[in-house]
Amino acid sequence: MAGGGRASAIVKRSVTIAGHATSVSLEEAFWTGLSRIAQAEGVSVAALLRRIDATRPQGILATNLSSAIRVFVLRWMAAKAGVAAL
Repeated sequence: MAGGGRASAIVKRSVTIAGHATSVSLEEAFWTGLSRIAQAEGVSVAALLRRIDATRPQGILATNLSSAIRVFVLRWMAAKAGVAAL
């Protein structure tokens, strides 16, 4: 892996979104990023997940929740680092 980093293990967590329970599988690095973003924005991780779920593409352009979370975290971190939108 570039930069000498290790691959992050996939961690599956149960969450409730829009009143229904679901499970989300993400690498630990994304769970950590999600937690830090929620803290920075003064919201709970659950509230942040609801926001991501509500704004992800639907229909033919639909993405799964795990992918939407990864893209959200990546874009948020890039914006904070001053990197052009991905």
